[in-house]
Amino acid sequence: MVQLDRASGAPILPVMRLIILTAAVLSLSVLSARADSCGDLIDSVVAETKATLVNRTIDFAEMSATDGMTLTLACGDPSAVGVQFKGETPGDAYYGLFGRAGRIATGIGADLIEAAARRAREQAVVTRHSHADAATALVTCSVMNGSRGPMTGCAVVDKRDR
Repeated sequence: MVQLDRASGAPILPVMRLIILTAAVLSLSVLSARADSCGDLIDSVVAETKATLVNRTIDFAEMSATDGMTLTLACGDPSAVGVQFKGETPGDAYYGLFGRAGRIATGIGADLIEAAARRAREQAVVTRHSHADAATALVTCSVMNGSRGPMTGCAVVDKRDR
């Protein structure tokens, strides 16, 4: 039995199905667009850094790079990228990789991001955690010495209002 709207006499069930179906299709298209933009960002970071994609979800990726380094990328508004180094002191390759990946995620010059990471990491040796500005981005670095040995992790996120 089909229910009718008392005011118009129109069937309620088919209208409800159409509304639900339309909402579902629109939701899927929004998720697909978000996934595609994240995929494009991941592809750009991989191409720029020569990293290897290890794991990916709809809005996050883990990548492996050379020399004991790993990258993480969080897609969104704003997007953020992190680079981790397992070892005592990261070398120039670490900061170069971080700068290139950060430029893709934020649009800020790799040299600015790299310089901020060097400052933040230097201070993090003393305080364990530190941050430095890089144009409109914030670079945060941590230095840890845990059961798996020493590790440096730096992340950059654009701090502009969006």
